[in-house]
Amino acid sequence: MTPEDMKPEDILLLGETRRHFFNRCRFGLGQIALASLLNERKLFGADTKPVNPMAPKPPNFRPKIKNVIFLFMAGAPSQLDLFDYKPKLKEFTGQVAPDSIMKGKRFAFMDTFTKDPPKLLGTQREFKQYGKSGFYISSLLPNIAAIADDLSMLHGISTENFNHAPAKCFMNTGSIRFGRPSIGSWVTYGIGSESQELPGFVVLQSGPRGPRGGAALWSSGFLPTAYQGVPFRSGGDPILDLSTPEGIPAPSQQATLAAVRDLDQIKLDQTQDSEISTRIAAYEMAYRMQTSGPELIDFTRESKDTLEMYGAEPGKATYANNCLLAARLVERGVRFVQLYHTDWDHHADIGQPLDQVCKEVDQPTAALIRDLKRRGLLEETLVIWGGEFGRTPMGEGRDGGGKFGRNHHIDAFTMFMAGGGIRPGTQLGVTDELGFSNVGDQIDVHDIHATVLHLLGIEHTKLTFTFQGRPFRLTDVSGRVIDKLLV
Repeated sequence: MTPEDMKPEDILLLGETRRHFFNRCRFGLGQIALASLLNERKLFGADTKPVNPMAPKPPNFRPKIKNVIFLFMAGAPSQLDLFDYKPKLKEFTGQVAPDSIMKGKRFAFMDTFTKDPPKLLGTQREFKQYGKSGFYISSLLPNIAAIADDLSMLHGISTENFNHAPAKCFMNTGSIRFGRPSIGSWVTYGIGSESQELPGFVVLQSGPRGPRGGAALWSSGFLPTAYQGVPFRSGGDPILDLSTPEGIPAPSQQATLAAVRDLDQIKLDQTQDSEISTRIAAYEMAYRMQTSGPELIDFTRESKDTLEMYGAEPGKATYANNCLLAARLVERGVRFVQLYHTDWDHHADIGQPLDQVCKEVDQPTAALIRDLKRRGLLEETLVIWGGEFGRTPMGEGRDGGGKFGRNHHIDAFTMFMAGGGIRPGTQLGVTDELGFSNVGDQIDVHDIHATVLHLLGIEHTKLTFTFQGRPFRLTDVSGRVIDKLLV
């Protein structure tokens, strides 16, 4: 049909058809164009290997560190018995907590306060000042006290929820609601990892049980699953079923993996689904880890002095072993390592149970910082130590018998940091004489997240991911870099 032969209704139909094609079939056009490009690459022999989701990516600005080790003390350490020395609180032990400072405060298990008025409880531990910084540190942590001048103390930190699981979720993901990406996932999504043989985000666990919240604490949430944390064991294979089963020759394994990869690649070419890229990358990483994994946890290559410095015992799932493993991981380019050590929830007894868990973490924590410095890694690694919230200045007598613990407290807890980009010997935040509230520099969890990202060269307001029509970020709609902490 020539233009001269066309009727008005034919012209209208042609216009409608073209509009329908371009307005409603854009995805189809994109697929056609992409398929054409992929075929062109194949014709010219170009490599069609999917992009490695963990490949290093350029930061927003020059970073001060390359790696992060987050020592998470699950259950909430008592800052008043470890770092925040309050002689006035000790002086007023046994007195009813004044209404003037209790008013408006939120605590877990509020019903316990209706039976008997809460009474103040000073620490029974000895405190001394250490180093040029003059930090007050408890007698429970002598090894950490010995490296006081390498640390930066953050007092009076506030968080949003006084229950363990949502508070852990908030510290790890920036939200009290489960389903958001963890900080390690955000970091590896933002800048990838320098390790080619190991995952970019590794999780290690020790203590009598796992942390409340479980795998949601290191989940990638709505980010691609390539960025979720990978739990490692400190004995045997780092990951279960990593080793090739007996009776499977190497050529057979290679042929099987190649066939699976080719099938995944065909599906990836058709759909461009990022989860298929994740699957391909995971298979390839697992294959490389069959060599790198056993070498990673082979502590026989470490000197006797190093093992003794950490208190490490090869083959055991201990905090000491995990601290040594963390040093080895960042040495091999792993971007984010998170250690969870549980059993810090001391409601009924702030005595011997606290002594025990401090004994478990004191020596290895100090050894990790010393060892990173010795390996030349501390300047490019940030070490963070802390839990999900702190403990109240009041005692809690749950079980009777003259023993007292401490309840949850979200308004004034303590964390410390060490490593690259941090001004050692700095103390920020000041709490009142009884340890109830911050009366100095205000610090909240989003500020800590913003500062960690800043040290890695990431502008926290620019690290976003659109999900369900809304851009999300780790720091939500708040967070500020703690400039006074930085070198």
